[in-house]
Amino acid sequence: MENKAMKALPDPPEEDDREEKVYGNVLAELESVDLPLGTTLRSVYDDQPNAHKRFMEKLDARIRNHDREIEKMCNFHHQGFVDAITELLKVRADAEKLMGQVTDTNQRLQEAGREVTAQTEEVIRCRLQQRNMATTVEKLQLCIPVLEMYSKLKEQLESKRYYAALKTMEQLENVYIPRVSQYRFCQIMAETLPKLREEIKEISMSDLKDFLESIRKHSDKIGETAMRQAQQHRTFISAMQRQASLGCTKPLYSLNGRTPTQHNGLHGDDGAEEEESEEEVLTAQDLVDFSPVYRCLHIYAVLGDRETFENYYRKQRKKQARLVLQPQSNMHETVEGYRRYFNQIVGFFVVEDHILHATQGLVTRAFTDELWNMALSKIIAVLRTHSSYCSDPDLVLELKNMIVIFADTLQGYGFTVNRLFDLLFEIRDQYNETLLKKWALVFREIFEQDNYSPIPVETEEEYRSVISRFPFHDADIEKQPFPKKLPMSQSVPQMYTQVKEFIYASLKFSESLHRSSTEIDDMLRKSTNLLLTRTLSGCLQNLIKKPHIGLTELVQIIINTTHLEQACKYLEDFITNITNVSPETIHTTRLYGLATFKDARHAAEGEIYTKLNQKIDEFIQLADYEWGMAESDGRASGYLMDLINFLRSTFQVFTHLPGKVAQTACMSACKHLASSLMQMLLDPDLKQISLGAIQQFNLDVIQCELFASSEPVPGFQGDTLQLAFIDLRQLLDLFMVWDWSTYLADYGQPTCKYLRVNPSTALALLEKMKDTSKKNNIFSQFRKNDRDKQKLIETVVKQLRSLVNGMSQHS
Repeated sequence: MENKAMKALPDPPEEDDREEKVYGNVLAELESVDLPLGTTLRSVYDDQPNAHKRFMEKLDARIRNHDREIEKMCNFHHQGFVDAITELLKVRADAEKLMGQVTDTNQRLQEAGREVTAQTEEVIRCRLQQRNMATTVEKLQLCIPVLEMYSKLKEQLESKRYYAALKTMEQLENVYIPRVSQYRFCQIMAETLPKLREEIKEISMSDLKDFLESIRKHSDKIGETAMRQAQQHRTFISAMQRQASLGCTKPLYSLNGRTPTQHNGLHGDDGAEEEESEEEVLTAQDLVDFSPVYRCLHIYAVLGDRETFENYYRKQRKKQARLVLQPQSNMHETVEGYRRYFNQIVGFFVVEDHILHATQGLVTRAFTDELWNMALSKIIAVLRTHSSYCSDPDLVLELKNMIVIFADTLQGYGFTVNRLFDLLFEIRDQYNETLLKKWALVFREIFEQDNYSPIPVETEEEYRSVISRFPFHDADIEKQPFPKKLPMSQSVPQMYTQVKEFIYASLKFSESLHRSSTEIDDMLRKSTNLLLTRTLSGCLQNLIKKPHIGLTELVQIIINTTHLEQACKYLEDFITNITNVSPETIHTTRLYGLATFKDARHAAEGEIYTKLNQKIDEFIQLADYEWGMAESDGRASGYLMDLINFLRSTFQVFTHLPGKVAQTACMSACKHLASSLMQMLLDPDLKQISLGAIQQFNLDVIQCELFASSEPVPGFQGDTLQLAFIDLRQLLDLFMVWDWSTYLADYGQPTCKYLRVNPSTALALLEKMKDTSKKNNIFSQFRKNDRDKQKLIETVVKQLRSLVNGMSQHS
């Protein structure tokens, strides 16, 4: 047990050694000035309990140890220090004596060398001045060329020789200023040169802006000159083609060379034409000074900023292009508005073409093509919009001519203009529309002034005058003596002449469009077809529908359209003679005039039928039957006789109409008359009809039948016209003869005597008569005959009702 306890206790000597070692390290760290103390002190306090006390004991011991060492060192050196102080006190006296001797010697030396020093300083000053003068002369010889060059620079700037000034600046910077760069004035000069360059750039840019403003103002004049030259060039080529008798149907539009000029001598007969010839040689360079562009370009090239200048120039020109392409709002109202618009655009691109060829790279062909394509799209949109506002065909034609000259001018400068000629085809449609509107007014005026009666001719000269304006040939009329009448009215030759005028007007637009004769022929035929099928047809249809146009006028309109229809082949020959295109060509368009005049004639015929029926209705409204009369007057009603007389006189006017038209009109009138009379009998508002009224009505129908049998219009076979009244005749015969037994027995058989009498019609009329028989005499029931008749009527009514019911069930 004791042995074990002894083994558990630590060895005291070992623990003391370890503690001594630890505190020794701590004290060594504290004595070191390089290490931080915080960590060291923390290790002392954090180590063990009572460690602080033991550390303080070790620290005190260490301090006492150092004090003993210091004391030993001081004791060791003290005697030597005392000896050194003693010797130093002995030397002080000798040192003071020596100092007095040196001071005395210095004073004598100073007095002896004062004069020599003054002369030496004077020599030094003179030699310094001489050296400074030599240096100044040398430096002035270096500075004078710099100053001369700078003076030259100022003179060049004052005289606006900016390009030379930039060269002078370049020499100053690279050659002269580096030699004397150490001087202040050279530094100021070097600092001034960049500012001068900027001033030159600003001045040249200002000149460029003035130039751009100038060409914007002169674009109109430049374009006018270029377009006039192009027009004279076209005139020259046309004249040369005619002189050479070339049968070329397609005009030549390409210009020789960039600028269409130098046609002097073409019109050299008088002084005015010579002046025009002198104006022909004017170019853009004659009208505008381009030197600011060249100068500014060279300046920016020298300054190494050419790309900036090119970008600025192109940007400004694009802005100007947009301004030029912006039209005035009322441009479409006058020719001058379009001319000014075209002149400005041509002037703009003539300037660009000149810049393209006079400068190297300021503008490129790609840039001008891009600018032209942008402008072309805008031009086409503007022209498409403003041309749509034009209602005057003469203005549209002027616009077309200006577009052709505009295209020729720019084509001569290398710009593509195919889209402009495509636009002309759109404008051609607009031109045709304005022509159609104009000719619609012409046709209406002709119709309003027409008297709708045959043309009277008194002499041979009058006859020749008419047939010279309209292709009319009739052997029978030619054999007649004067005075005589031509079947058509005065509107026919006028309309034929106006159609030819329309063809001429349409042809004017087709000229100079780079199209062959076949295409021009096709254009003329299509536009003429539009005139015939739309404008003239519409005018004829409106004329026919006008309320003041009577039967006589309608008859004359039918005759007129017949002759116009026959004249269509002459219009085709007229177009063929103009275009020299054979009508046998495969793709030749035919005129649709035949269909137009046929439609108008059919409309007039239908209007005749309608007006005849309306007139018949007017007479029918005058009918005043006494439906309760006991017996008839023995003569036909007055209104009906008037109606028949009207129809006779009317059908006499129809002698000039085609036979089928007159026959159809007559048959239509008779059918309408029969239908109106039947409706009068069956009118629901009519409640009673006496036998006497039936007899009076029968007399009127007899007159209608006599009229039909008198053949008012020739060409009817047998009693065809009388069949229009067959329904009335059989109905009236049934009631007049009172043949009900036969009607009822034979009803439904093909050979029935009263086949056209419908049971419902007979029933309606019989009931009207039955009511009359009841109220005719209050004492009728006391007379045997009347009672028998009333019973018969009731029996017939029952049988008719059964027939009507059977028909309705069967249907």
